[in-house]
Amino acid sequence: MSYDQQTAPSRADLFKVRFASGIGSTIEWYLSFAYISAAGLIFSSQYFGALGPNALIVSLGSVAASFIASPLGGVVAGHFGDRYGRKATLIGTLAVMGVASLGIGLLPTYDQIGLAAPVLLVIFRFLQGLSTGGEWGGAALMSIEYAPRAKRGFYGVFSQIGTPAGLVLSTGTFFLVQSLTTPEQFETWGWRVPFFISVVLVLVGLKIRTSISETPAFAEIKQQHEEVRVPLKEAFKSYSWHMFLAGASFIANILAGYLLIGYLLSYTSNSLEMDAGPILLILMLSAVVWIAFTVLGGIWSDRFGRKKTMIAGYMLMGVWAVPLFLLINTRSLWAFAAGVFVLAISLGVSYGPQSAMFAELFPARIRYTAASLPYAVGGIVGGGFAPAISEWLLQTTGTPFSISIYLMLFVLLSITALLLLRKSYFEGFPEDSEKATQLN
Repeated sequence: MSYDQQTAPSRADLFKVRFASGIGSTIEWYLSFAYISAAGLIFSSQYFGALGPNALIVSLGSVAASFIASPLGGVVAGHFGDRYGRKATLIGTLAVMGVASLGIGLLPTYDQIGLAAPVLLVIFRFLQGLSTGGEWGGAALMSIEYAPRAKRGFYGVFSQIGTPAGLVLSTGTFFLVQSLTTPEQFETWGWRVPFFISVVLVLVGLKIRTSISETPAFAEIKQQHEEVRVPLKEAFKSYSWHMFLAGASFIANILAGYLLIGYLLSYTSNSLEMDAGPILLILMLSAVVWIAFTVLGGIWSDRFGRKKTMIAGYMLMGVWAVPLFLLINTRSLWAFAAGVFVLAISLGVSYGPQSAMFAELFPARIRYTAASLPYAVGGIVGGGFAPAISEWLLQTTGTPFSISIYLMLFVLLSITALLLLRKSYFEGFPEDSEKATQLN
């Protein structure tokens, strides 16, 4: 019996599933963004200060430790998610993220314990990456495998909005802590508060995830004993080209996201000498714009197609790459807001359809593994080193427009990958006898 023929979940069940998908992703990205904010504001002096002029580049580069670990996390979580279920795996990924982030909050500085401080910081960031690599794929599948066929794009946005929602929570928390502490207090202990708050968020997420049922798609696989012994092997054997194109279609989005999240705060604070407080507030508001257009992107993808919607978002992103820095360089907060708000629109439109598109590319028996890997690898190529590369480009060329060219090249690559994804590749749901407009 097909899972679509089983007893339909209640409206309350569907709401809980969507919420469980979104809350876990939000917590994960909140913790990740907390690290990125601290890397730009604190870690360069307190953990990497011994490196002198290169401290900021190395501090921003430490963000990449998460992305390096992410594919490994995707393989491990994908294996367990495809073999034993989405629910248990998602509980595990969230628990690892919470432990790693609490460790960062408690970690002594370089002046207190020497070289062990930056080494442990990178290790904790690596553990965050292990969790991140397995979190997104499971969160996306948790909602999409429950979704009606015509609403997969909409259901998929609940894992997607976790990214900008995490940014709202993270920047909002940093802004509040900065507002309530003196500069000395913030540098001494205030920056640690967001990491301590993560403990409460993780506990809430774990409670919600333990209360939901396994997805109908995996329940059917389990019932019919169709679990794949080594999902990674089958994914590479039968779907390597699908995974390559999926990862390439994502890299421009994650690059733009990490410019917004991980670099513009550092750029405006260090290079333009603007006050970090108002910048954090504007970045928080831009994340709200990002959320709204992520939802619209998912809805539009159900109507106009995943590829067409993502390409539209990328075209706006590419066109806006130069005006973005023209506005930011005026040092006007209003101009900065206009620049990042339009960038957030392009991010949302190109990001909203992604989880549904990835799920539709792969069959359920290997979907967790096959969807997680391109997301993780695309994150390394596009986002992992983006803040550090951007700072290096700025210092090397002396102009932020080199960063604009960097972004435009990746936009072109992602659009090319989307154009190469043929209609026949979308075969993940056997009941889709017609691979029609909602897929392409």
